[in-house]
Amino acid sequence: MEKTPGGPPATDPANGNGHRPTDAFADNVRPSLLADETLQHEQGDHGDDPHHPKGPVGVLALGALGVVFGDIGTSPIYTMREIFAHAGEAGTGEAAVLGALSLVFWALILTVSVKYLVLILRADNKGEGGVLALARLAGNALPPGAVGRRGLIMLLSIVGLALFFGDALITPAISVLGAIEGLQKVEPGFKPFIVPVTVGILTALFFFQSRGTGRVGRLFGPVMMVWFIVLATTGLWQITTYPSVLAAINPRHGIAFMSVLGWKTFVVLGAVILAVTGGEALYADMGHFGRKPIRLAWFGLVLPALVLNYFGQGALLLREPGTHEHLFFEMVPHWALIPMIVLSTAAAIIASQATISGVFSLSQQAIQLGLLPRMTILHTSETAIGQIYVPRMNWLQMIGVITLVVTFGSSSDLAAAYGIAVTGAMSIDTILACVVAILIWRWHPLLAIGAFGGLLLIDLALFSSTVLKIPEGAWFPLAMAVISWYLISSWRRGRALLYEQLQGSSLPIEQFLERMERAPLRVAGTAVFMTGDVATVPLALLHNLKHNKVMHERVILMHVLTMDIPRVAETRRVEVRRLGKGFHTVVARYGFMEQPDVPAALARCRLHGLPYDEMQTSFFLGRETLVPSAKSPLGRARQSIFIALSTTAAATKIFFRIPPNRAVELGAQVEV
Repeated sequence: MEKTPGGPPATDPANGNGHRPTDAFADNVRPSLLADETLQHEQGDHGDDPHHPKGPVGVLALGALGVVFGDIGTSPIYTMREIFAHAGEAGTGEAAVLGALSLVFWALILTVSVKYLVLILRADNKGEGGVLALARLAGNALPPGAVGRRGLIMLLSIVGLALFFGDALITPAISVLGAIEGLQKVEPGFKPFIVPVTVGILTALFFFQSRGTGRVGRLFGPVMMVWFIVLATTGLWQITTYPSVLAAINPRHGIAFMSVLGWKTFVVLGAVILAVTGGEALYADMGHFGRKPIRLAWFGLVLPALVLNYFGQGALLLREPGTHEHLFFEMVPHWALIPMIVLSTAAAIIASQATISGVFSLSQQAIQLGLLPRMTILHTSETAIGQIYVPRMNWLQMIGVITLVVTFGSSSDLAAAYGIAVTGAMSIDTILACVVAILIWRWHPLLAIGAFGGLLLIDLALFSSTVLKIPEGAWFPLAMAVISWYLISSWRRGRALLYEQLQGSSLPIEQFLERMERAPLRVAGTAVFMTGDVATVPLALLHNLKHNKVMHERVILMHVLTMDIPRVAETRRVEVRRLGKGFHTVVARYGFMEQPDVPAALARCRLHGLPYDEMQTSFFLGRETLVPSAKSPLGRARQSIFIALSTTAAATKIFFRIPPNRAVELGAQVEV
């Protein structure tokens, strides 16, 4: 297991780098609302080595089964049960069953198949997907001067990220709870043990994260393949007993059902959402497998299996009314009940694993983009770049998930909390994809607005149905999203203020070099100073001169750029410029899915004629301590949050992979 830095420095002053942030979507350099002080962002240069998954399509499709489709694949356990539990008297009879199945079927077709698999999967940022990658595509495609629209896009991306974090707490809880509840079908007296068993399984799952998914990753795909085959088989078996259930494919049944429900339509739609939760993961995980394997897995196995199982549940309900309480487990004969519970539990654990891994991946992107303080990130595989472990996020998520399980106690109660974050994130994806369609795909605006506007209406209808569930539990993911947004926005505002204060003490490098004749004694070796602006002198360099009154014979101003692409080719990793008098600037480029490695970047400078010997090199880092100002523009609450987040950020030398025995830190106090 390899320990690597956890993303860009939290802030220059608070974390010791003294470097300027820039906004990835800004038209010019200005205080960052997005980037970090040492990792400034650069537009338009996408390198020549975009990351694309390698390997046979079939193998990648099998892997996608085990990672991408876990969440949506376990939805049949509880979706139909919740629909009829909310439909009341209107949910009885053949018309109601056919109508409910029609709504589920067309939700899968329009929301997942058409919107995500056909359309949004086209919007890849050099192979990567997800709301942050989509926002960067849309923002960078805007014309110069569109600062307001860029700000709106960034706001949407932050809200989408916050909603994802809220959703990520519910998925493991509801998936494992729903599977374990099947034991009540075997032994009703098992009910008091459901919550403790669920907590035990989830605790073990989160503790396992530090070991990485590499050892069991090869099992995930085959297990989920068996799961989807079982879904299809049990569903087909039930359909043969009531073939007329297939009439639900006709959308008229869904429309008629909604007309009968009246105002209860929104209540039932809140349960229909459960059938499409996890659909957004198809896009977020595109970078791991590629769009073709994901499409192959979906249309070749996942979609047919889900449709057959849902229709099979409908056939059973038509044949035996009143079985909706444990409808999914009623589909199998009694002798197969225990194996089905074991398989569904395994599938639920895999679905939870996929969500946990998604939190790690998006956290890494958010750290690289300056939306979160840097954190320690561990690589759990030497060959798979995407297999990472973020300890802090792991334990925070574990606490949140277990709290949910203990508080709500059942998957039915959790279902009320599920959906609002998912539909909110889906709506944001639709809006951003419409912008991409107009600006990048060059669709006619009327065509793009018509296509994505229609899909957005569906998203908003589903979202509005979840609003009714706020008193029942939907408040929880909403509260988590609001808290996440507040923390992120406080972080960005604090860093922007910090940059403004540091700018007043900066000295142009040209002016500094002109005075070099009066410089103190030059000593042997190389000094590396991290900087976010090669045009100015790093504060750590000025402090070193002030206190030690010496300068190394070779001075390197190291500047790290986070690009608007996932990964940068090694051939374009570094750029070296000689300033004279022993001074050099080194610009190292990294994609927003990569983690900086300063020693490795300096080693590549040998190819550019700049020698590097780690044992003869000292790294000078600034470490500023933030103290509260009596009249801070942040306000007292955001000020406290920003200072607290700054103190928790991972150390600069860890983030940059700088050898601790070669690092020298110089401190100062800054008021915010």
